[in-house]
Amino acid sequence: MNGALPLIWRKFGERYDLDGNFCETCGTAFFPARPVCPSCRRRGKLVPKKMPKTGKIVSFTEVFTGPAGFEHETPYFIAIVELDNKARLLTQIVDSEKERVKIGAKVGKVFRKISDIDPEGPIAYGYKFKVVC
Repeated sequence: MNGALPLIWRKFGERYDLDGNFCETCGTAFFPARPVCPSCRRRGKLVPKKMPKTGKIVSFTEVFTGPAGFEHETPYFIAIVELDNKARLLTQIVDSEKERVKIGAKVGKVFRKISDIDPEGPIAYGYKFKVVC
């Protein structure tokens, strides 16, 4: 069994809750959380913040040849999603008809399987997004 698996849910809140941070100085949200605001540098005051669970697709691509471990999921969509607070993240788009995956489409966070290490081992879960409108 892989000893690193508990780290996914214990130490990385962004995997489950979309934990990021927010610069109170310039008003910019970051996901994943950053140690320093790139605009404000040391003047910036970063505070933990849960990211919104909705946003829109700003760019996407359809993957036909997946990397090791994802071959059985092809074809699938990967997208850059801009959350409602303007933070952007790279995510897989799931449970959505091909015609509905387009720039500007509204999406919502869903909880899905990310990977399994072996057939008898634990399964890692995390966020993905799906088209909601």
